[in-house]
Amino acid sequence: MDIATLKALKPSQFEEAADGYRATSDMASTAKDTIENTIAPGLRNQLEGKALEAALRELKDLGQNFHYVQTECALASTALNAFAYEMAAAKKKLEAALEDAKAAGCTVGADGSVSFPPGGKEVDGKVPAGDTVSPSTSMTDPTSAAIEQQAIHQHPNPNFGKAVGFANRIGDALKEATDADAKWAPKLRALKADDDLKVSDRDWADVKSDQDGVSEAGKKYLDSLPHPPKDGSPKDNAAWWKGLSDEEKAAYVSMRPDSVGKLDGLPSTVRDEANRIVLDEAHGKAQVSYDAWLKKHPEPKQYEPYISPITGREVKGAMVVSQEWKDWDKARKEARGGLDGMEAIQKRFDQTGSNGLPEAYLLGFDADGDGRAIIANGNPDTADHQAVYVPGTTSDLNSIGGNIDRMVNVWHAAHDEADGKSVSTITWLGYDAPDDVYKDAPFEHYAYDGAPAFNKFLDGLDASHTGEAGTHRTVIGHSYGTTLVGAAAQTGDLNADDVVFAGSPGVKVSHADEMDVPKGHVWNEEADGDVVPDLGRWGHGGDRFVIPSDQEFGANQMTTDTEGHSGYWNVNSDSLKNQALVVVGHGDDAQLKPPPDFWAHVK
Repeated sequence: MDIATLKALKPSQFEEAADGYRATSDMASTAKDTIENTIAPGLRNQLEGKALEAALRELKDLGQNFHYVQTECALASTALNAFAYEMAAAKKKLEAALEDAKAAGCTVGADGSVSFPPGGKEVDGKVPAGDTVSPSTSMTDPTSAAIEQQAIHQHPNPNFGKAVGFANRIGDALKEATDADAKWAPKLRALKADDDLKVSDRDWADVKSDQDGVSEAGKKYLDSLPHPPKDGSPKDNAAWWKGLSDEEKAAYVSMRPDSVGKLDGLPSTVRDEANRIVLDEAHGKAQVSYDAWLKKHPEPKQYEPYISPITGREVKGAMVVSQEWKDWDKARKEARGGLDGMEAIQKRFDQTGSNGLPEAYLLGFDADGDGRAIIANGNPDTADHQAVYVPGTTSDLNSIGGNIDRMVNVWHAAHDEADGKSVSTITWLGYDAPDDVYKDAPFEHYAYDGAPAFNKFLDGLDASHTGEAGTHRTVIGHSYGTTLVGAAAQTGDLNADDVVFAGSPGVKVSHADEMDVPKGHVWNEEADGDVVPDLGRWGHGGDRFVIPSDQEFGANQMTTDTEGHSGYWNVNSDSLKNQALVVVGHGDDAQLKPPPDFWAHVK
């Protein structure tokens, strides 16, 4: 990089190119949303059979292509803006140095050398002559810097020191520009797709690599932008996001989608966009890893002849699953990582439009450890009624499908009772749930560890809601999820209007009045054959504890027509309908159990 090139460079041209890429990204995003939320749902309501399946497969691939274009073009836009930012800074330094040199009577050569005029006190009747200095290339070395400073102090012409300063400033500016060019050229070249029409899992795995590269290279640019508030409240987060320009918002989503997707208080559409990037990247990485595992571990024969333990001989026609296959299958499931959960989330995306089901929003996603996921049916920011469901013990990313289905069922049931008002139901797996009923569930730290995040999420729903009339919010807890909800009320302020417990082993408070909702707005369901409430009631060394199923707790005891611990959300059940009535503010219409001593007073 030389002076002429840097002087002639126009960072605005790269910013204009960035705007073009961002516009392309936005168009791809719109196309993806149209396919997933309009075209595909329309086909589901008009076609059936193989024709529908084939069409949906093609549309799904096309939607993925648009999502890939959206993501990569957004990265290209951010990379170009970051490059322009660094080059503009270098150019500004160069121009300032040139202007200062000119004002001091110095002349700058094309190679960055600086000629200074005669000056200073006469020596032997002569004014010290002028000369030319070149930019230093080793000022990071303390010894060289010290020698240069000594030469400046000893030189009889004061213009020498000025010229050295100008030359070094010019050299620094040229070096910054050269380094930026060398850094960004390969990053930009890497942002290109394969020469095919299929976005593969490996492509998405490469997107994560591209993202990391742009993020690392663009640290100066990102540091120059307004930062999200440290440990900010949802209101703080919302204000920060609202204050960003479109360019700044695009930069954060493209370089920090995992961070943006976690920020409570941001619009649901923004969190969804960011988390879907993280989801596709994680899925691509996991699928590539799983495919590699399968190649190294081919499936052994599943069945082998049955050997009688009595005779020690094969039993003709009898086959059993081999131990070798069992071991292989166990290792295979472990190798899949969180793929089952990711595919369950994608399945919900693909259900949009089926039986009127609204679009889904991914409000949180993390594949690390047991995983996290927050999925909404319908946009909570515009919904008149919200329901937030907290699942219990054994819940993790891989098992998220069943919990998603439960809130799909609540949405359908609530929609039918909502008198035309809009409903959003949310599965909140934003905590580390206990892995085992007996080994882990008795410990309360899972609930207390997750409670702050839950309260913050509920506050975030308030901050991002756009309806003038606000929203009616119901919190639904199942099993250990009820314990977390109780811990959230006990340690913070549960931002809800109604609370529904199902199969609760206890909620850390002893009365419904402690649940931070209006009196009479705590509801409970205990189905026949559900042993979990008794485990909570009597599971502490024989001491009896008050749980929501007890009359003295003060909850409205709703009737159930399901059995066991997991049937509360069965389609067309009274158990589900009662929850739905509470969700849409019609709790007074829910069917309640008579008090335990009711029949004793009936003659």
